[in-house]
Amino acid sequence: MASGRSHRHVGAMADHLLRALKEEGYGKARVEGLPHCDWVLIDTGDVIIHLFRPEVRSFYNIEKIWSVEPPAQQRALN
Repeated sequence: MASGRSHRHVGAMADHLLRALKEEGYGKARVEGLPHCDWVLIDTGDVIIHLFRPEVRSFYNIEKIWSVEPPAQQRALN
């Protein structure tokens, strides 16, 4: 995951990554969100790349999805 400062910055990062992926043989990467550039997802099959504007990243807070924090009951017992 990475954040860009603006729509244009996120779009430029996505464009740069897509060119680099194509040069490395990942030319069939799927892309979502490129027209708006709020949240761009690049799926190479093995790796998924998320590019956000800071406000959008904060709003969706997808880092929390992958957090490994134990449930509240287990924390209370420890």
